[in-house]
Amino acid sequence: MTILEQLRGGVTTASADETRALAARLAAVLPPDTTLALHGNLGAGKTTFVQGLARGFGLNEPVTSPTFNIYTVHRPGSAAAGGRTLVHLDAYRLEGPRELEDLLLEEFLTSPWCLAVEWPEKVAAWLPPGALHLELDIGPDERHRLRLR
Repeated sequence: MTILEQLRGGVTTASADETRALAARLAAVLPPDTTLALHGNLGAGKTTFVQGLARGFGLNEPVTSPTFNIYTVHRPGSAAAGGRTLVHLDAYRLEGPRELEDLLLEEFLTSPWCLAVEWPEKVAAWLPPGALHLELDIGPDERHRLRLR
């Protein structure tokens, strides 16, 4: 079973490290120029998931939530990273797609890239039709559930 099939069926992880490892596996099969919409409440593991994506792309710099910066661009340091740029957007403070357009984010989306969007419902009209939507939540047992819709 592929990682995409597993995620479509739903996956439960017991730790942040397991979530990162799952995301790294997904990074290995994501096509270039993919938008990944990460849906979930605070603490659901969205930033942790993006940390795993970065690891999967061979990016070694720290990945933290870009809540105050709005977005962070993580560029590969060498060809070993596969040339993939990871753009991590936190749309929580945005009021809508117009504010996103003002950020000129498209300037950083030089192929090949992956755009990971936290709080995508804030900018839903801006997301491309082919975006992958991943639901993340945390249960009362502190286990994280992830499902690709």
